[in-house]
Amino acid sequence: MEKIGIIGAGAWGTALAAVAAQAGRRVVLWAMEDEVIESINSVHVNSAFLPGVPLPENVYATDSLAEAGDSDAVLLVPPAQHLRAVCEKLRLLIRPRTPAVICSKGIEQNTLKLMSEVVAEALPQVAVAVLSGPTFAREVADGAPTAVTLAATDEEVGVALVEGLGQRTFRPYLSTDVVGAQIGGAVKNVLAIACGIVQGRRFGENTRAALMTRGLAEILRLGDALGAHRETLMGLSGLGDLILTCSSAQSRNMSLGIELGKGRTLDEVLGERRSVAEGVYSASATVALAEKLGVDMPICAAVDAVLNHGARIDTAIEELLNRSFKHEVSGRPAAAS
Repeated sequence: MEKIGIIGAGAWGTALAAVAAQAGRRVVLWAMEDEVIESINSVHVNSAFLPGVPLPENVYATDSLAEAGDSDAVLLVPPAQHLRAVCEKLRLLIRPRTPAVICSKGIEQNTLKLMSEVVAEALPQVAVAVLSGPTFAREVADGAPTAVTLAATDEEVGVALVEGLGQRTFRPYLSTDVVGAQIGGAVKNVLAIACGIVQGRRFGENTRAALMTRGLAEILRLGDALGAHRETLMGLSGLGDLILTCSSAQSRNMSLGIELGKGRTLDEVLGERRSVAEGVYSASATVALAEKLGVDMPICAAVDAVLNHGARIDTAIEELLNRSFKHEVSGRPAAAS
């Protein structure tokens, strides 16, 4: 894997470009914005999305999808709701059996499909893989020790990707559970908004810990319904990502929730931001998918109600607190014992 193409030059795509370049690969980073391309190629910094982080000189930015797609492996890092459109443009530009690594986290709103299903439909010729885990882009780009899950149904492809991207401070753990590697990353963004709201409301650490733990139960239930392995959901791409995203205001989703908890409106918060908080878009898709599968996800449903259905935060909190008591493991009513 001499040449790595990266589709998407936001903070995470730029950080992955730094990782691949530090591993000795030649990196072609596709960006939509002329100022991003100019900044990376002239001063080796993505001043718009990852300011202050110098990039290796073997990172080259381009507006040509063909140039980025003609690579030994392609990392897909657009916002989740734009992944299908980008992949459709790439269909004739990627060679057969090229590893296509999904680095976007979410569930497609219109179809309720996982990102791997979207890529399989839009790019049927590629070898699909998923990279996910507890990663803040700036820390990864700065070389802070980081571990991720790298899942591929074709284990040879997975091994090649680990060897192509892995290094001392960026440690991919190989998996074949492509479905499980995506579920935690999608749902944790919704849960991080909930954790941000309780922080904005100053409820304290007990409440946040309870939300994270019961949120993990929601991830596990959805994973069971989709055929994921529980070991994956309890690993880096599930529990690990949940802990990170729900514990720091560095998280776009948690910081958005904090502002909502303080009483600001969603439009006000989004209007100040250039980067995408995926949980805003994943909330409705997660809840719709859960309803379709008959999976109980009350925390995600409460977040969706606040974001998309005009529910007041205090009302959503009251409804959660007034739910009947349950057994912790089975979820059946406590009175049934």
